[in-house]
Amino acid sequence: MSKPGLTFILWLAIALFIVVNDVVGDTWIAATLTARTVEWYKVLVPLPYVAMLAIIHARRTAGPRWFEAALLAALLWPVSTMLVDFIYLRLTYDAEPAAFFDRFGGPYPILIAALFVLPLFAGAMMRRFSHPERSEGSHAGGNRR
Repeated sequence: MSKPGLTFILWLAIALFIVVNDVVGDTWIAATLTARTVEWYKVLVPLPYVAMLAIIHARRTAGPRWFEAALLAALLWPVSTMLVDFIYLRLTYDAEPAAFFDRFGGPYPILIAALFVLPLFAGAMMRRFSHPERSEGSHAGGNRR
């Protein structure tokens, strides 16, 4: 079942986590590591969190319309997260738009791709493992115990 409210709430959690992660990366981590390492930090740290939220989304939207819900998340999460990242850079550092697009030369596209793929992958896996194929010995009308 498609639940746009759930998709939005989970995206809000992702956006908040990514902004907090960017702040930590730009303040505490950047003082001790190279710029390239900080870029990798900003991409790799949110990935398990995004995967977890994609699984939560898949579990809560399982059903005959799971693909619609997964596609909604797959389209909403990456685009709106890029917008939040752009606004963060613009407001925090008064950076020009070119500074945001420079991020695409590093590992940032991995995060964007994960935001697109993980809801679809989690939804497909949830569908596959929540509706196992019936064994050949079972019948539609009978329950064996």
